[in-house]
Amino acid sequence: QVQLVESGGGLVQTGGSLTLSCAASGRTLSSYTMGWFRQAPGKEREFVAAITWRSGVKAYAESVKGRFTISRDNAKNTVYLQMNSLKPEDTAIYYCAADAFFAVVPRRTLREYDYWGQGTQVTVSS
Repeated sequence: QVQLVESGGGLVQTGGSLTLSCAASGRTLSSYTMGWFRQAPGKEREFVAAITWRSGVKAYAESVKGRFTISRDNAKNTVYLQMNSLKPEDTAIYYCAADAFFAVVPRRTLREYDYWGQGTQVTVSS
């Protein structure tokens, strides 16, 4: 079992930055992929970014490419999502997730992720 706890959400103005953190515990994550997803009001949950724990291969949704950066700290068992140039359409609940399948490149589909955090709210004001 893997426990994921997100933090770092909040209210920010358009063009601002936030860094989300996801602290993982409960199992060795060396073969996992860690992902960030988001869900805006009235919309389905969507892929944002992911990183393979072992090799650090990254993947991004087109909507955040060039603005968001995913990273990991092996010593702290923590994954980060650095979000820059935020837009009102980035407003959503952001979820951290873990995919237990050993993937060479990160997978992007919700159903492939086995563990989820409780989410953290990000609100971008215009």
